[in-house]
Amino acid sequence: MANKVAGKVISRFEGEGFTLAGIKMLQPDKARMEKFYSVHEGKPFYEGLMNFMLEGPVIAIVWEAEDAISKTRSIIGATNSKEAAPGTLRNLYGTDNRRNLVHASDSPESAEKEIALLFNKEELAGTSASADKLAKV
Repeated sequence: MANKVAGKVISRFEGEGFTLAGIKMLQPDKARMEKFYSVHEGKPFYEGLMNFMLEGPVIAIVWEAEDAISKTRSIIGATNSKEAAPGTLRNLYGTDNRRNLVHASDSPESAEKEIALLFNKEELAGTSASADKLAKV
């Protein structure tokens, strides 16, 4: 997180009652990011998104909570930081439509796929929850 707000993001989720299930910093590689964002391939913003994601390390986090996906999406706000509701993470710390601070899974299926691309099962602590209780940020 180039703008040095990782602690604020983590604190926000913990303050909202989420349990940390996995966390690590990694340098994204092109093959993994192409799989991760395959749903956007061919869209006008895809190349810019890929370039941004490959710029530097990312912090991958898996959170656990009841109704985690919808709660996460309300905490982070709209994709375009300038349109995100006041107080959401993207409104507070994002810079634009694609450099919007965080990614969050939009469905249990996406969460399962995205978590599997970034974590081995051994890296997820104390969770046997279904994907609807997990959110990847």
